[in-house]
Amino acid sequence: MAEGELDAFRKRWKQELTSKQEEQRCVSPPSCDFPGRSGQKDFKNRYFEDPKQNDCKASSLSKPEEDGGSEGGRAGGRRKAAAESEDQPEYVSIARSLLDGRTSPLLDRIQEERTRRKREYRNTDNVCSTSLQQPQRKLKKNEELLDQLIQDLNEVNDIPFFDIELPYELALKIFQYLDCTELGRCAQVSRAWRVLAEDGVLWFKMCTREGYHQDASVSDSPCWKSTLRDCRNSAKTVCSNWKNRVGSISQLQYELGKVLCDVSSCDNFVLAGYTSGDVRLWDTLHWDSTASYLKANSLSVNSDPRPYASHVQVNRTVAAAAYEDGCVDVWSTETGGEPIHHYQSPGRIQVLTLSPDSPVLASAAGPDIRLDRADDRGYWRTLCHSQLPKTVENLLLVPGRGELCPLAALTAGESVYLLDPREEEPHTLHSVYGHPVTCLDASDSQVALGVKSTGWAMHDGGNKIHVYSLQTGKPVACVGSSPGDFTCINLRDSPPHLLACGNKDRRVRVFDLRAGSSVASLYAHHLGVTAVQADDWKIVSGGGEGLVCVWEMRMGAKLWEMHNRHPVRHVRFNTSTLVTANIPDDKSPRGACITDDDLTAHRRHRGVICHYDFSEDALSQDHILPICRSDYTESYGYNYNIGLAMPYDRLSGSHPSH
Repeated sequence: MAEGELDAFRKRWKQELTSKQEEQRCVSPPSCDFPGRSGQKDFKNRYFEDPKQNDCKASSLSKPEEDGGSEGGRAGGRRKAAAESEDQPEYVSIARSLLDGRTSPLLDRIQEERTRRKREYRNTDNVCSTSLQQPQRKLKKNEELLDQLIQDLNEVNDIPFFDIELPYELALKIFQYLDCTELGRCAQVSRAWRVLAEDGVLWFKMCTREGYHQDASVSDSPCWKSTLRDCRNSAKTVCSNWKNRVGSISQLQYELGKVLCDVSSCDNFVLAGYTSGDVRLWDTLHWDSTASYLKANSLSVNSDPRPYASHVQVNRTVAAAAYEDGCVDVWSTETGGEPIHHYQSPGRIQVLTLSPDSPVLASAAGPDIRLDRADDRGYWRTLCHSQLPKTVENLLLVPGRGELCPLAALTAGESVYLLDPREEEPHTLHSVYGHPVTCLDASDSQVALGVKSTGWAMHDGGNKIHVYSLQTGKPVACVGSSPGDFTCINLRDSPPHLLACGNKDRRVRVFDLRAGSSVASLYAHHLGVTAVQADDWKIVSGGGEGLVCVWEMRMGAKLWEMHNRHPVRHVRFNTSTLVTANIPDDKSPRGACITDDDLTAHRRHRGVICHYDFSEDALSQDHILPICRSDYTESYGYNYNIGLAMPYDRLSGSHPSH
């Protein structure tokens, strides 16, 4: 707006205000002054009064007229000023200040109002101190507390101090402690608060705090508030698909691999080893990846017959495989092809494990343990060699170590050890004579182990699970009293203070480590539980009969199940995908083909790897599970549980027996 237009607007506004005041004086009846009422006004009117007018009124009452006017004229002027101050609206003083060129008329009023309140509070305090000397002291004290409460409430009703006193960065730091609902409420207070509540840094931190886009930066999204909303909606859809078994399923098959020996998965990578000596890597996020076929070392390739790939492990960066002849190969998941690291063990590898978050490899051949690690430049070196009195049965690397020195937990007979490469000998964590350890799992702060009761100890309460702290080495909890052996434990992925485990007595159990009690006990499998994993609301378990079950933890109800031949030896899921592997116990089936010397094995003897994706579009016909599209004429129909065909029968009006 130009300067001339602004002056014209101010003049026109002043004329309108003056004419409105004259009309109000003509219409309004004469006011009567009552004693004790002159100082009583609404708080909001006092709050928005013009300090200059207050000063003028005070000077007109205390000082005589210098222009020589009569006493009656001065009294009339005072009555006129009082009438104007009583009749004018609240916004008139603010409008006059704005017309005078003041850009922030509220700042002086806020300071003046605070000064006035302090002065009134001192006067009230003096009156209360005088009244305390009277007999009604308790009543006066209550009145004083009531006045203080009213004053505090009035202070809360002040204009938000963020707008005028705090820097933007400091106000933003205060807002970061609010959740989505509180930020939405704050955005409705004022424009300044809305700018703070919709800051991109706040929503970026909230998005990463809830587990979305962990590796992203602030500049990766133009609106992190919308990104968080989309992520939450997607999570709700995926959760609904999990419960209703809606998504896509695919079988990862390798026809030339003969019989499946071992499977490992991490994020979007699935690694499998076969009796033919081949190792296959699938990238489920990019199915056309060139790293699918991994070449073995020259020793394993040239040997005839080729040794089995008995153990495989994979994480985000590297994949590893151990062969029957003691060779260990390590590949990069990005490049594939030739191994980037290789070593030969003097004996057969019983256990092979890979750290889930760092390139650290541990292997055990008999009582010998070896730890290898890659440095920042990609060169592998051996961290330590160690030996135990007995054969190593279980071995795992503690997750969450990152750049710290790796820590390994291992079992041998009745003892559990912690192996730190910086120490010469492994440290004994648990050892009880007559109680062999059957299973092991570890989180970043605790180690859980299943202990078997045998012989004279069978009547002391049954098999138990002991939990130890890694920081102190002391026992934290002891849960369970099952007659069967514990076969699998999931402590790393379970919710805080919870532990999921499987037992030979065909039950899946969830324990609360704080109370030492059972949260859920699910009768799951007919031949014992072989694999289990849990998160904050569901449990996925696998059994020796080949059944994969998905459970709702809070309700303790089975959502759905799928069946394949051979025991389930691997179960691994994340937010939207599930990988299961049915691995045969017999690696050399006889009579599977017309001639026993045939290079291939029948499909029913090979084992199967299933990949479930619950993030697919539920409305697309191509993304419906195959069992829901089956017409009962497919040759692989025996791979599915026939009980799942009940809804299809009702819809189509057909039956397998027809």
